[in-house]
Amino acid sequence: MISFKGNHYPEDEILFAVYFYVRYTVSYRDLEEIMAERGVSVDHSTLNRWVVKFSPLVAIEAQMRKASTKRSWRMDETYVRVRGKWAYLYRAVDKSGKTLEFMLSERRNEAAATLFFGKALSSNGLPEKIVIDKSNTNRSGIKNTNKILARFGCPIQIEIIRSKYLNNIVEQDHRFIKKRIRPMGGFKSFKSAAGTLDGIEVAQMIRKNQFCKAGKSGFHQFAELVG
Repeated sequence: MISFKGNHYPEDEILFAVYFYVRYTVSYRDLEEIMAERGVSVDHSTLNRWVVKFSPLVAIEAQMRKASTKRSWRMDETYVRVRGKWAYLYRAVDKSGKTLEFMLSERRNEAAATLFFGKALSSNGLPEKIVIDKSNTNRSGIKNTNKILARFGCPIQIEIIRSKYLNNIVEQDHRFIKKRIRPMGGFKSFKSAAGTLDGIEVAQMIRKNQFCKAGKSGFHQFAELVG
């Protein structure tokens, strides 16, 4: 359960602001005006702090509560501008397009890929196969993961499939994320980028009905991840 102790605003107002920002294409100054329309006077810098602080916490709950996913994965990375430089958003979905895991990294290399696959396995279990493009670093990351699994006595090895055609699912899925962050023009800090992207990914998971909450609005699903 996420604690809101010490905040000077009601929990529902904080959650509304965070969800509205990560789900819709608005700036913090736009959101400041929207909150004022609701009778809540809050500065845009405070809104930014809320998003960066609470989005990662909601994302952790989302990973634990999402519906089960399939064991055939699609993995790829996309680019995000942070402090005027490119950072790399590692992402994985299953063959149905359901979000599995995501991780922002300052580097695109074997170590980052290995870390990402470890994170994905810890939250989703062991896949039968992972489809990647022609990236040698991602291939090496899976091989390293297989070595770690073998070291712990796991008899199953993850199958590596290299196919750009089969990987179109995750590449298409990048579009929602890119659409949301494009108007931002980049992030000023890695922490801000990672936190905001966590929230955007959760909003995308809600759009994909990954929490089996038929009939409930996106905001109510987001809020339920808190308690």
